[in-house]
Amino acid sequence: MSLTPAQMDRKIDEHFGYEAADNVKGVLSTLAPDVEHDIVGWPAGPVTGREKARAFYDALFADLADGKVRSVKRLYGDGFLVDESVWEGKAPGRPFGLEGRGRPLKFRLLHVIEFTGGGDIGREQVWVDMAAIVQQLPQG
Repeated sequence: MSLTPAQMDRKIDEHFGYEAADNVKGVLSTLAPDVEHDIVGWPAGPVTGREKARAFYDALFADLADGKVRSVKRLYGDGFLVDESVWEGKAPGRPFGLEGRGRPLKFRLLHVIEFTGGGDIGREQVWVDMAAIVQQLPQG
């Protein structure tokens, strides 16, 4: 059974809401137990399973703060969506290995989300605009 765009929107908006609240347990609850989690360029590479995805979210919530995600455009297919978003907040930690020093940060994201038949996120692949991050967080 395929999900409707409205059902997909509800799940990804729930996921983003938990991220905005730095709620690791909530974020993980939106993922299938055997989720394929791939943050392109993340040093650990793609992982499988909620517990292995947890490490990314623990690091993310330590490195970024006061984050808001604004969806720009969504495209829908049979059991998947592509979400173009803009993240905006502060970088108190070391996001993506760069010293944040509490500076403001804004960058684009592209999420490719595949859903299970039950409506959980079965695969999350995220592309981050690293060029924008490097420009805003110069080192030295």
